[in-house]
Amino acid sequence: MHEMALCQGMVELIEEQRRLDGFATVKRVIVEIGALGHVDPHALEFAFDVGARGTSAESAALEIREIPGRGWCMDCSRSIEIAARGEGCPECGGYQLIVEQGEELRLKELEVA
Repeated sequence: MHEMALCQGMVELIEEQRRLDGFATVKRVIVEIGALGHVDPHALEFAFDVGARGTSAESAALEIREIPGRGWCMDCSRSIEIAARGEGCPECGGYQLIVEQGEELRLKELEVA
């Protein structure tokens, strides 16, 4: 489960920011994940609960915002929504797609005290 490693990195970033800014605890963590990024939101929640134990984010609420997949279809020259990798263009059925959005994993915001 790579979500555990992802959360370990997030917690390290949070703790580094705590050292820099001097806040005591984290109340809420907002994370953006792309629909095409192969990150399971439920596994990420579980991993965060485990990975944040003993840190300033231990009791923080994790808010996950999903970023939809978007791509450029080279066959019909349109920007289209992509629900999953390997699917064809919903406009023309072509498979020459360049992913423009949806692979992100971003620690977007912290609410601290």
